[in-house]
Amino acid sequence: MDILIAVTREMFAPTTAAFALAAIGLNFHFGLTGLLNMGHAGFMLLGMYGYAITVREGGGMLLGFAVAILLAVAFGLLLGWPTLKLRGDYLAIVTIAAAEFVRFLGRSSVMKNITGGSTGIRGTDYKEPFESLSPFPDALITIGPWQLHGSASTSWWLVVVSWSSVALFAWVFWMLAKSPWGRVLKGIREDEDAVRSLGKNVYAYKMQALVIGGVLGALGGIFWSFGNAVSPDSMGRPTTFWIWTLLLLGGAATVFGPILGSVIFWAAIVLVKQLSAALIPEAIMSTTAREPFALILVGVTLMLLVIFRPQGILGNRRELAING
Repeated sequence: MDILIAVTREMFAPTTAAFALAAIGLNFHFGLTGLLNMGHAGFMLLGMYGYAITVREGGGMLLGFAVAILLAVAFGLLLGWPTLKLRGDYLAIVTIAAAEFVRFLGRSSVMKNITGGSTGIRGTDYKEPFESLSPFPDALITIGPWQLHGSASTSWWLVVVSWSSVALFAWVFWMLAKSPWGRVLKGIREDEDAVRSLGKNVYAYKMQALVIGGVLGALGGIFWSFGNAVSPDSMGRPTTFWIWTLLLLGGAATVFGPILGSVIFWAAIVLVKQLSAALIPEAIMSTTAREPFALILVGVTLMLLVIFRPQGILGNRRELAING
């Protein structure tokens, strides 16, 4: 019973929502436009830094969100300017290198007074303005079998706000995907030369998709930091690959694919960790080894998925598949 409660709790946890939001952003990049952004964690980390540093210095919550969005826009323009006129491989190389540059710059001793260096920024430095808006009591609240705090850190308040944001931007994606703008992006994904021959500015469309998806990545990073802290090493290369995994698991170019993928991905990790803790003695597998073990099993499962259902759970193979 405890295992079931832990798994279902993870399905609606703020972390799951934050990654679903970031995956919706990546869906603009890859699902709609075919852009290979391999540094999405860089957008998330920039959003976290932009918000946390602004609030810590007294800038307020709204200004923090604005700074985070502006940083994501600037980062997208900087990445897209030299690469979007070239093949998709160049964007993949540049984005993975740029995301690592942001992470190493944030954790460097030179930036310690601003970013906190390798230890990052404590949650107590920037969470208070958001948590003070909570309508829930400042205490533990039990709803059904789940118990969370009303306002602090991983709270019911954060669950409501983060999943409301996911619903809002899933709706935005749906509206834009079926608009003339979205149809142009799908055309670019399939054959950008054909779209260019129709007089469309392919470079401008790709840049717009890169910036919009990057902003959603930054917002996902902020919501993730509300439940944790700003830590540069938590946004390394594995984070980008997790976002890709859950997007492809749910189905790229679909509205609910990123959300379903995030729910299944995080629930599966918790399920494997809980089962291994219950069935495998500590002498055989230590507590610290359970999370890597869970990721290995999830990775094997995803390899099978790529082989037997490359379009993901909700995807359409005729429209977009992993190897398509």
